[in-house]
Amino acid sequence: MKLTKLIAVHLFWMSVLASPVVAQAQEAPSKNTAQTILLADSAAAPADTVFPGQKQPFTEAQLKEGSNKRYLTRAVLPAAALIGAGIYTIQDNGFFSSHDARDARHQYTPNFSTKVDDYLLLLPAAYMFGFNAFSSQNRHDIRRQTGLLLASGVLTTAIVFPTKKLTNIDRPNGEPTAFPSGHTAYAFTIATIVDKEFRHKSPWVSVGSYTIASATGIMRVLNNEHWMADVLAGAGVGILSANAVYWLHDKFFKDKGYNNAVISPTVLPNGKPGMGMSLTF
Repeated sequence: MKLTKLIAVHLFWMSVLASPVVAQAQEAPSKNTAQTILLADSAAAPADTVFPGQKQPFTEAQLKEGSNKRYLTRAVLPAAALIGAGIYTIQDNGFFSSHDARDARHQYTPNFSTKVDDYLLLLPAAYMFGFNAFSSQNRHDIRRQTGLLLASGVLTTAIVFPTKKLTNIDRPNGEPTAFPSGHTAYAFTIATIVDKEFRHKSPWVSVGSYTIASATGIMRVLNNEHWMADVLAGAGVGILSANAVYWLHDKFFKDKGYNNAVISPTVLPNGKPGMGMSLTF
């Protein structure tokens, strides 16, 4: 197997895993939401203001996350494809199996070892909370974001660890409980949440988050900690878990709780700093 083939395969993983969909449709703000810019100067913004620096207004699709069709196309189908690819590549068959990836790793990067993958998966969550401190363009209040993040993590855990026990597949380094990869599952859970909260701000936020999650999965293979199958399935679990939590949230809790009143720093039309309040009636 040539080195170029190995590189091409890893780039293919990146293209498959790092594939956020950026919404393009535009919707006028809800009439039920009153946005008032509190004084730091005398200028006040109209009710339909788009926050300064926001690339596009929130779209109808983003505001209707609970759509069954949207949930199917953005969550179930991509997750099923990734989990299915993971299951298919467990055995040493097909065009390129997990065993082929393991053999290529042993041949070309036998001494690769890093602990970066233990921490890299948390980076998107760190800059998500950082955005909240300096941006008023997030979809949810930081308390609601934290709840969605924790709920998604719980669901990911509830899927990953029982599956590890049931499948009982050894890792390529001989240790137990390989399938699916927990690191990759959590990485894609976090990346999906960051995508949902900030994709309207810039598509590069989503691209960066999914790239970091993909890099986490690839390093798990290069570290000889996981099979390629574990990483593919873990990515599918993470995407499915985060989307499922957002879908349920939209069905049952969208207009309840902390999102009724949000205060956040903003920039006034004249360029001076101020505070913004959003009240939903």
